[in-house]
Amino acid sequence: MKSNITIGTRGSALALWQAEWIKSAIIRNHPSLSVNLEIIKTKGDKILDVPLAKVGGKGLFVKEIEEALLNGRIDLAVHSMKDMPAEIPDGLCIGAVPERETPNDVLISKHNLPLSELPDGARIGTSSLRRSSQLLNLRPDITIEPLRGNLGTRIKKLETGGLDAIVLAAAGVKRLNLEEKISEYIDLETLLPAVGQGALCIETRENDPDIHEIVSKLNHRITHQVITGERAFLNRLEGGCQVPMAAFGSIKGSELTITGMVAEIDGSKVIKQVITGPITDAEKIGTELAERLIDMGAGEILDKLTGN
Repeated sequence: MKSNITIGTRGSALALWQAEWIKSAIIRNHPSLSVNLEIIKTKGDKILDVPLAKVGGKGLFVKEIEEALLNGRIDLAVHSMKDMPAEIPDGLCIGAVPERETPNDVLISKHNLPLSELPDGARIGTSSLRRSSQLLNLRPDITIEPLRGNLGTRIKKLETGGLDAIVLAAAGVKRLNLEEKISEYIDLETLLPAVGQGALCIETRENDPDIHEIVSKLNHRITHQVITGERAFLNRLEGGCQVPMAAFGSIKGSELTITGMVAEIDGSKVIKQVITGPITDAEKIGTELAERLIDMGAGEILDKLTGN
C-alpha cells in the first residue's frame, strides 16, 4: 500500500472544496496516508471569454488532469461528473462515485423572483446550451446572455452585469455554502440536469490496485449505477458541453428510470422520453433511451449541431 498519494484537481473554489472533501474521506479511512493536492489548469479554465459551445472539443475541464494521471504525476483525479466526456482515455477508469448531491439547477435572481415571475424579456446568464434551450422552450420571451467563469465570478456578474438572473447547478452552490442566494430550486421536469450533475467522479488508472482499494470505500453503489445509465445515454449520443442534451436517472426498488432530452438550441423543439428497467441493466437502459430519442428526431438535431 502506498504511503503518499496525490490528488489532481482544478483550482476553482468549488473544485478545491470537492478535492478536499475526497482527501478528508480518504484520510478518515486511512489515517496513516499522506494525501496532497496538485492543482492543474485545464483548457476550460484558460479560455473564459468564449462560450463553451464555441470553444469546442471534449473534456475541456479534464483533459490536462487526465494526462497527469496517465503519466503518473498524480494518483487520482477528482472531477465534477458532468464535466466528464463520454469516452475515457485508454488506461483510465471511473474508480469511484460518491453519493450524489442535489441534481437540480437553481435560479439566483436580482429581486429573489422565481423563474415564472421574471419580467418579460428578462436577461438570464448561462453558457450551457442544455439550460438555455430548455429555458427558451419554457419562456421564449427571455434573453440568454453568455456567462462563463467560476461560481463566484458568475454570482458577481449578476450583481454588476445588468442580468436579471443566473442559473447554476444546485450542488456547487450548496457545497460553497451559498444557499441563501438561491431564489428557486428549478424542478427536474422544468430543467432536466446534465448527465452526472451533482455527482463527483474519482478517476484512477485502470492498473492501480492500491488506489482502487483506497477509493472503493468512497463509492456509493446506487449513485454509481444511476450514473452508469446516464453516461450510456451520453455515450450513444456522443454528447458534450456543446450539445443541448440532458439525462437524469432515479431508482425505486430494483427499477431504474431515466429521463432523457435533446433540444434545438433556440428551444423551438424539445424531444423528451422516459424509460424504466431493472437497475442491473443500467447501461442497456441508457443506450435504449438514446436510441428512442434518435428515432424521435434527436439525431437530426445533433447532426446539425456537430456538422455531421
